[in-house]
Amino acid sequence: MHAEIVAVPADLLFAARIRAAAEQTHASVYVARNATMALKQLAEMTPALIIIDLDARGWDPIALIREVKNRETLREVPILGYVSHVREDLIAAAREAGARVMARGAFARDMTRILGGEE
Repeated sequence: MHAEIVAVPADLLFAARIRAAAEQTHASVYVARNATMALKQLAEMTPALIIIDLDARGWDPIALIREVKNRETLREVPILGYVSHVREDLIAAAREAGARVMARGAFARDMTRILGGEE
C-alpha cells in the first residue's frame, strides 16, 4: 500500500516538485491550493502525512494546523510545515500548534526521502 499525502504548497513550482518526489517514492499526493481545499480532502481520508507551506498568503497555515489537530480522526497524523525564511514567531506558532517545522531548503533537499517515509 502506498502512502497517501496531502500537501498545501503556496506556489506551483513547489507543487510540481512535491508531485515529482511523490512519483519517485510511489506515494499518492493530493495537492491543495489552500486550507479550504485541504480540509475538504481531509474530510474524505486520513493521510500518512500533511505538508503545509507556512509562508502561504491568503489563508492562515497555523489555523489549518490547529483545525487538523482538533479533529479526532486526524489528531495523530504528522504535519510537516516548511518555511522559507527565519521567522521565529511563525516557527514557534507552528510547533505549538502541533507541526514539525523545517527550512524550505532542507525540505526541498530531503523531499524524496520524507515522502518515501524515511524520515
